Amino acid sequence: MGYITGNPYGKRKNPMAQSFLEHVNFNVADAPATAKWMCDLFGWKIRWQGPASNGGLSIHVGTDDNYLAIYTPEAPRPRHDNPRGEVANLNHVGIVVDDLDAVEARVKALGYTPFNHADYEPGRRFYFNDENDIEFEIVSYD
Repeated sequence: MGYITGNPYGKRKNPMAQSFLEHVNFNVADAPATAKWMCDLFGWKIRWQGPASNGGLSIHVGTDDNYLAIYTPEAPRPRHDNPRGEVANLNHVGIVVDDLDAVEARVKALGYTPFNHADYEPGRRFYFNDENDIEFEIVSYD
């Protein structure tokens, strides 16, 4: 049975709802720094933050409907030192925006380097890597 969120963590049953992505959880070296640039770049908010497993810190950043769970272990290790990939163990995170050019300007202002610009169906896009070597795809369908 599907659920629709009425608040960030509340649920109400909706038997006709399709499944949807609520969040993605990934590890970074500095959760507060990553959450800050995400709020600055995308206009998101911090929905929740607090202590997490194994002495780490988790910050949920996003919108009322979905979010990214940014987790920093108590003693983070760089990806190349960790066979389990505790930092940046994913391909990329796709973010849909209304104004691709404005977001790209903000990406550059934050010191990141956009690459792999493409314009093909169903939309325009570019990519950038953050300080954790996590790749973000920014796409506009307008």
